[in-house]
Amino acid sequence: MNPYQQIFDNLGIKSDVSLSTGLNWKKGNGDVLQDYSPINNDLLATLNLCNQEDYSSVVAQSKEAFEKWKNTPAPQRGEIVRQYGDALRQHKQDLGKLVTIEMGKSLQEGLGEVQEMIDVCDFAVGLSRQLCGQTMHSERPNHRMYEQWHPLGIVGIISAFNFPVAVWAWNAMIAAVCGNVCIWKPSEKTPLTAIACHKILEDVLRKNNVPEAVFSLVLGDARIGEAMAKDKNIILISATGSTKMGRSVAQNVAQRLGKSLLELGGNNAVIITANADLKKAISSVVFGAIGTAGQRCTSTRRVIIHDSIYDSIKNNLVEAYKKITIGNPLDEAYFMGPIIDQNAVSDYLEAIKLAQLEGGKLLVGGDIVKDLYVEPTIIEVNNNYTIVQKETFVPILYLIKYSGDVLDAIAIQNNVSQGLSSSIFSDNIQETEIFLSVIGSDCGIANVNIGTSGAEIGGAFGGEKDTGGGRESGSDSWKAYMRRQTNTINYGDDFVLAQGIQFNFD
Repeated sequence: MNPYQQIFDNLGIKSDVSLSTGLNWKKGNGDVLQDYSPINNDLLATLNLCNQEDYSSVVAQSKEAFEKWKNTPAPQRGEIVRQYGDALRQHKQDLGKLVTIEMGKSLQEGLGEVQEMIDVCDFAVGLSRQLCGQTMHSERPNHRMYEQWHPLGIVGIISAFNFPVAVWAWNAMIAAVCGNVCIWKPSEKTPLTAIACHKILEDVLRKNNVPEAVFSLVLGDARIGEAMAKDKNIILISATGSTKMGRSVAQNVAQRLGKSLLELGGNNAVIITANADLKKAISSVVFGAIGTAGQRCTSTRRVIIHDSIYDSIKNNLVEAYKKITIGNPLDEAYFMGPIIDQNAVSDYLEAIKLAQLEGGKLLVGGDIVKDLYVEPTIIEVNNNYTIVQKETFVPILYLIKYSGDVLDAIAIQNNVSQGLSSSIFSDNIQETEIFLSVIGSDCGIANVNIGTSGAEIGGAFGGEKDTGGGRESGSDSWKAYMRRQTNTINYGDDFVLAQGIQFNFD
């Protein structure tokens, strides 16, 4: 018997269901996918992916659903999202465990990811009454100008394995209150969590007589992702993943003049100056580097340390790493679980090898514990090493020494092609203000005295350069899911042109 059957039953998921057009579940007609848990290589499910015909059917139903959903008042759309948030609260324990089972992150992180879904539902509910335009003064007498926002249509969401449910919710809940319908292609590595999210949604949609295809799910490989990117019916593609994947999506979407929202690779650095609280810095670096086994887009990859405190920080980090317990992430006695698959193990070993070939010094870690469980690793490097310039999605932390002032450290931090998250530890206000200034961090996220990971949903999330430039979740990120319209109204008796142009033909 499947050891996780009770969780499956509680969430209403089955191992033979793979394609949803809203509430109409059916098997896909594409290739067979076997879904294994990275914890112990248990076969969780055998699923059928969808093919192009299946995908086209989903799009057709989504177009039909949009015609009704866009005319539903935004606060009523928010009410659907509110009820979904409540349903997630009821299923938090089971869904959080499923995230851990399928993806391998610690149970606390799995539960935290579901809480993030709940939080974004709460945010979206409030937003449903705040989709505001503004009024501008016209230069013409008896004229009024204002702007308003309308839904786009179909929003396509392509998500990655490392946050198998939260990133979908960031996009889908906000897109939905904005009046859009959504088609979600989750990672092939985490299909069951996606199915569970939709199963939880079923009762809410049914009780409220909401069109079936406001939220749709398609399980597919890269061919379906490419089809979505090329499909003119999908007005916006929100894609999370590697920079390589994002470039492909961006090119395909740009060719049809569509819209894309990209959340791609990170190569995140923590700067520790001579004025830092070292205890706070060390704790933040360790969590940032080993959380989700180094598989967050915001994971700490590099630590840039002032030479006056370098040896102290290095020794403390090495000792902390020796205390990291590695094992089944469902057991809270362990700090770190497995990485996602054998390809990730190969990346881990290759990165360590390349760093050493370039002159890096291995300080701790570097070995496979068992199967997909690897040791968290620290390597002394120079920032210009080829492997350091890349994002390797595994628990490897690079230590880099700097001398001089904070601008020297910032120059090292910024000298990579990615620009997602960054952090500085310092109790010197001049150093922290420089870090946050126009000559400081070039990343979309810049933190002071906290680490690079653990973003709250209230702030806009995203980065610059090879990270893609997109913004999701909080602040005014909702504008990405809507189209802006400027309106001018003449309530006077005369025909008046702007810029003082005269046009008299009588």
